[in-house]
Amino acid sequence: MSGLNGKVVMITGASKGLGRALSFAFAKAGAKLALSARGETALMNVKRDLEALRTEVLAAAGDMSVSRDVERFVAAAEDAYGKIDVLINNASILGPSPMPLLLDYPEADFAEVLRVNAVGPFLVTRRVIPNMLLHGYGSIINVTSEAGNVGFAGWGAYGISKFALEGLTETWADEVGETGVRVNMIDPGEMDTEMHALAVPDCDYELAKPHELTDVFLYLASDQAKEVNGQRLSAQKFAQEIREQA
Repeated sequence: MSGLNGKVVMITGASKGLGRALSFAFAKAGAKLALSARGETALMNVKRDLEALRTEVLAAAGDMSVSRDVERFVAAAEDAYGKIDVLINNASILGPSPMPLLLDYPEADFAEVLRVNAVGPFLVTRRVIPNMLLHGYGSIINVTSEAGNVGFAGWGAYGISKFALEGLTETWADEVGETGVRVNMIDPGEMDTEMHALAVPDCDYELAKPHELTDVFLYLASDQAKEVNGQRLSAQKFAQEIREQA
């Protein structure tokens, strides 16, 4: 994707699944990366593999739903790069597996899922967006889910947290309209990931691979999408359209 060479891209939840796939996709597009995840060993393995591709990478383990960790990570990235052009709020947790019905959902687990999946993106965005506004440029991309757009029995706190994330996206987008900063969300659909295996352990159908779904993120991060704000895009539909045009 043109226009990404040299841009600074921050990705949370970058150690595995979609976050890992996005890290490599943006590295191949020439971006500089700031990566976070709670699992330090897996994150540093990603950093090592990216540096082998001559990508400039800052990686810091931390919990992006904790203000102290957010401040440390974002401050380190701004100190290293001077700015953040793109933020992808990808980090999330599923909660208990198998997922209980709401009637049986443990209160502590419910609160934890909402804290990580909704409060976390709020905290990171709130910390990143002032510098974007100062520069008059920025793309924030929140990773949502079909379960955040339609209520499904058995998806519990995870689905509800994504409903909150979609509201957060639309509110941020309206607040920063006409500033050069844009806030959008992407539904990647069902993917072959560890989280999906926990959510749907008896899945018997083929799933998309995370690396097949990165094009829409590259698009929203690029200047081609500079007028796109407050939108909800489907990664799988975007990928299908690209295949049909090829």
